[in-house]
Amino acid sequence: MVLALQIVLVISSILMTLFVLLHRGKGGGLSSLFGGGVQSNLSGSTVVEKNLDRFTIFTGLVWIVCIIALNMVQAYAV
Repeated sequence: MVLALQIVLVISSILMTLFVLLHRGKGGGLSSLFGGGVQSNLSGSTVVEKNLDRFTIFTGLVWIVCIIALNMVQAYAV
């Protein structure tokens, strides 16, 4: 069970990183520094952005549940 939780944790961590990097920058941060601010008005669909938000939130919840479950297994292991 611990191994399965660790595998799910690693996969969800990689997916979280990819999903966060796929998000469009909203502010004047690093994304607009390299020309992302000019392209942000021209690209992206609202449906795609909403789905990406949903996938990111779901992956984050899976990540948090895996961390809590691994902590519980470690705390109550005899």
